[in-house]
Amino acid sequence: NACPELVEGGGGGFDLRAIPNDEPGMSPMELWSNEAQERYVLVVGAGRLERFREIAGRERCPIAVIGRVTGDGRLTLEDPLFGNRPVDGLPLEALLGKPPRMVRDVSRRPGGGGGFAFDDIDLAEAAGRVLRFPAVAAKSFLISIADRTVGGCIARDQMVGRWQVPVSDCAATLTGFRGHTGAVMAMGERTPVAVVDGPAAARLAVAEAVTNLAAAPVGAIEKVKLSANWMCACGEEGEDAALFDTVRAVGLEFGPALGVSIPVGKDSLSMRAVWRDSGGEEHTVAAPLSLVVSAFAPVTDVRGIVTPELKPDAETRLLLVDLGRGRDRLGGSCLAQVHGRLGEEVPDVEPADVRGLFAALQALLAEGLLLACHDRSDGGLFACAAEMAFAGRRGVRLRLAEGAEPLAALFSEEIGVLLQVRAGDVERVREEFAAHGLGECVRDIGSPVEGDAFEVCLGDAETPVYREDLGALEQAWTELSYRMADQRDDPDCAREEHEAIADRADPGLTCRVPFESGAPRHAREKPGSTGDTGGPGRTRGVPFESGAPAVVDGRPPVAILREQGVNGQVEMAAAFDAAGCRSLDVTMTDLLSGRADLADFAGLAACGGFSYGDVLGAGAGWARTILFHDGLRRMFEAFFARGETFALGVCNGCQMLSLLSELIPGAEGWPRFTHNRSGQFEARLSSVEILPSTSVLLRGMEGARLPVPVAHGEGRAEFDDPADPERLASGSRVSARFVDGRGAAASAYPANPNGSPEGVTALSSADGRVTIMMPHPERVFRVVQLSWRPPEWEDREFSPWLRMFENAKEFAT
Repeated sequence: NACPELVEGGGGGFDLRAIPNDEPGMSPMELWSNEAQERYVLVVGAGRLERFREIAGRERCPIAVIGRVTGDGRLTLEDPLFGNRPVDGLPLEALLGKPPRMVRDVSRRPGGGGGFAFDDIDLAEAAGRVLRFPAVAAKSFLISIADRTVGGCIARDQMVGRWQVPVSDCAATLTGFRGHTGAVMAMGERTPVAVVDGPAAARLAVAEAVTNLAAAPVGAIEKVKLSANWMCACGEEGEDAALFDTVRAVGLEFGPALGVSIPVGKDSLSMRAVWRDSGGEEHTVAAPLSLVVSAFAPVTDVRGIVTPELKPDAETRLLLVDLGRGRDRLGGSCLAQVHGRLGEEVPDVEPADVRGLFAALQALLAEGLLLACHDRSDGGLFACAAEMAFAGRRGVRLRLAEGAEPLAALFSEEIGVLLQVRAGDVERVREEFAAHGLGECVRDIGSPVEGDAFEVCLGDAETPVYREDLGALEQAWTELSYRMADQRDDPDCAREEHEAIADRADPGLTCRVPFESGAPRHAREKPGSTGDTGGPGRTRGVPFESGAPAVVDGRPPVAILREQGVNGQVEMAAAFDAAGCRSLDVTMTDLLSGRADLADFAGLAACGGFSYGDVLGAGAGWARTILFHDGLRRMFEAFFARGETFALGVCNGCQMLSLLSELIPGAEGWPRFTHNRSGQFEARLSSVEILPSTSVLLRGMEGARLPVPVAHGEGRAEFDDPADPERLASGSRVSARFVDGRGAAASAYPANPNGSPEGVTALSSADGRVTIMMPHPERVFRVVQLSWRPPEWEDREFSPWLRMFENAKEFAT
């Protein structure tokens, strides 16, 4: 598909055998039609081809010239091996032209999923089942294995609060390393409802995506753009008609009335599997009609996003904004599914109500009246309130209306939000919703309470109809994730993480900053005056001036060193720039070719990321490029021998520098970094303590306890000699360690995410000029980059981690 589409405007000729292929047994059809994912096809001007080759060579990016644009409107594929043309002058119009309009003769299928009675459902049992249901349960086992901080512009990920609970409604990215503008993204889907009512399910999916964004400072709802992913088993009875009705409902009715557009999307219309069993009988499984909506919007200030975490303010109330207007329909709900039912009356929503909800929340955000906000979706009010309580570790007492049916009120998945507001602001909040026609939708549903219990009462009764400890509920909620991790990862790690939830006295992430922080100590440049770098994080490329002075305008040059696949160089450059250094982009091919020389630099930062595709031992391959190349070996030896230079290795760069210890004076006894104890890539916000050490980069930071991202698959320190850890510690060469919430050296998972002995995660050379560490301080040198930070940091621009980069600048000058 890619090659014909690339030359759609003019036609082209391609050489089948010029396509890189490591499987020579493939037929011409297999070679032309295989779906190799990690390839791109580009059109490059003939006069710029050599420059393109130079760029690709610098990045170690394999390329092949496989054809040319002909301009004849035809597609030709030559096969030199067989001397023929598998595709011989096919007109592109025949391949890519507008197909004839499809006509389908379809019929609608009667709806309804059967009645839903409550009589035989126990409330406590229902709560446990719903919390364990995959649509509701925690997804930590998926979240913690994906790098969520790379690039340094992530302001909000799934994890919320000091206990890092995965309940965030939206994601947020920054537009750069200055300012606080950014973008938010959220999703919505209600596939089970589509089994009963496709259009209603689609309206709910759109509304869920929009309400997930509503606690971010977006402004007008018209700024929200949607992407629609449609899935359907076309050809199955009733599915084509349901798809037609659902697309019409969203595209022609609900979307325009809501004021949001859907400029992009995709579809998969063959969602069925067919097979024959051993007896020859044919079986078919068809997926239900599905719409997954992704919503995007710009934000003026990502710091204004309100999360679901319950805040510890003294007197607050929980307000439910119920767009179902008390109907509490249970069709398609998680409650129905966990009891093997479906229901025939499903939730639905009016576009005017969603618009009013969004506008009211935006106004309340602007006034600073929202303390916490969570959308009501899978699992209903019960799951919504429980997740808010998990994130804030605060008890909750819900009060349902006298005579209400608890199961319907707690587990209905009508569109709505649950808000935490100060008691003194309740009337103002009600006024705002009333101004948007939603006054009757707002109900005071209870409050956070002291202690660690989740209670549900009816009316004014003091005796709850339901009560359970939050720790037990959270363990039920995380049980699915635990069971999956137990099967996939190291079982002991999975157990330790699950058992840690029972420690309700655990303070979670804590901070201690025994030095002045919050603003750079050097004189910062005016915005736009960034010297040679073009702005924080924008690194100047090669060639370099041979013998360039060590310091230009007081800004020492730092080589931001990377190898193929490294993707952490931009935030590393931004951190050094913010501290007053002059960051320059240096690849290993620059050093190998002589385009750059470490003799011209005061500092070296070996970056993290997926070097060599993040294969096991990727840092070792990087190190061997240096160790087994005479010229590079001499260059690095000379750099480390110069008394005025410094070096920092992070993540893959840490692994690489640790294996260069024979070239680094005073690096004896450094460990190798091997696969994490869990057996998985670990991406978390962890706590580290800065220890008294020789490190010039961590000078003056001793005793600090700081949150920092980790993102690595091989971070466990493994020492050749069992006595090395003690020798390094006694020589003040252990610079940082993972600690638990109480400040003790972390041994249990996940406080110690990789299993290093005594939590060791950073080391320095004897003279302190070389520091290696697994965590990523360069990704959180600004406060806004931290998914959790102490409230007292909110008015600061820079986090305490900037001190590390300032120390580098001061040392080099």
